[in-house]
Amino acid sequence: MKTDAQLQQDVIAELKWEPAVDAAQIGVEVKNGVVTLAGHVDSYAAKWEAERATQRVAGVKALAVEMDVKLPGSNTRTDADLARSVENVLQWSTGVPHDRIKVKVEGGYLTLSGEVDWEFQRRTAASAVRYLIGVKGVSDQIVIKSKVSSSVVKADIEAALKRRAQTEAKGISVAVQGADVTLSGPVNSWSERDLARQSAWSAPGVRNVVDNMTVAY
Repeated sequence: MKTDAQLQQDVIAELKWEPAVDAAQIGVEVKNGVVTLAGHVDSYAAKWEAERATQRVAGVKALAVEMDVKLPGSNTRTDADLARSVENVLQWSTGVPHDRIKVKVEGGYLTLSGEVDWEFQRRTAASAVRYLIGVKGVSDQIVIKSKVSSSVVKADIEAALKRRAQTEAKGISVAVQGADVTLSGPVNSWSERDLARQSAWSAPGVRNVVDNMTVAY
């Protein structure tokens, strides 16, 4: 098991390795495997990528984010201008039913709402707007319309876990109630945890995934 000092060095190294992140802007503290990121970044995309990079590091048990986004003056935009850009990006994004997604912009913070059929549509919409200049944050409130039975969803998820994972899939329990999926059990790393979550979200009709999995080192 890594010490907090070793984990801190690994997180810093991973942040430096990630080209979308300026590691010099971010402070890293670790206590009992819990990583805290602090500082000011110049875009929401950088904040997002820093979080993802940290979660890739083996040994991270939990992540606390205390970073804030401070846009350079040249990147500051009015909410109306940003809203138009969001609408245009969604309209030109493949696979996104833009006519079913509503957009609200307030102080550079975006809220996406509406209803789609698949999780990949919701992910694509959020990803499309995350990297726009002027965005300070994204709240994804898009919901997924359920179309299949709980037994089918459970079978699909378990089959996906067997295909995509190996030893870690054996310890993961899948419970389905309506369109809500609960995953529990131990996994070996954040990447395995992400794999299980992605497998669950990839099943058609899944509306919510509750992650009760634990990372065991």
